[in-house]
Amino acid sequence: MALRGHEAYELNELLMGCVNTINSMGVFIQQAKDPELKGILQNQLAAHIQDYNIKVEWAKTGTSSEKLKVPAMPAKMSGTPKPPQAAKPSPSGTTFDDRAIATSYLLAVKAAGKNYASAAFEADDPQLRQFLEDAFTMSSHHAFEVAGWMSKNGYYPGEQATNTYLQMLANTYDTATHPVGVH
Repeated sequence: MALRGHEAYELNELLMGCVNTINSMGVFIQQAKDPELKGILQNQLAAHIQDYNIKVEWAKTGTSSEKLKVPAMPAKMSGTPKPPQAAKPSPSGTTFDDRAIATSYLLAVKAAGKNYASAAFEADDPQLRQFLEDAFTMSSHHAFEVAGWMSKNGYYPGEQATNTYLQMLANTYDTATHPVGVH
């Protein structure tokens, strides 16, 4: 089966993103100092390569015989996060520190996930749609893991919602009742 025009255009954008991510990961793995970050990148690289190769097969044949191995949802990072660390761009830098590596990679997988979700909504072929949905889930799981590492190291600040806001939220919405006879 041949790809429809819009599917081929989406596939091209996704392939370019994969090439960029895989190339960047190769550099990042060499430059990462933190063994945990390096391990995350090394473990996730195989999934990106498989994802890329499946898309190449789609581009060449209009189908794929392989199913993406979606990684399990990683465990939430444990431990007390470090306080937020100040960030500063380095426009004349020649190497990435661990924070820059993690930030670049996180932004890449988050963008890829959004692109996969958008492409999935437009895919007419059920097999292609399922692959794109699986690739979205892969990106989500990868982003969750690297964001957890960043948060633990003070590179991705976040805070709990206040009790006041949570109470206001809880008071704003009520559960809906199911209409009789509707399944």
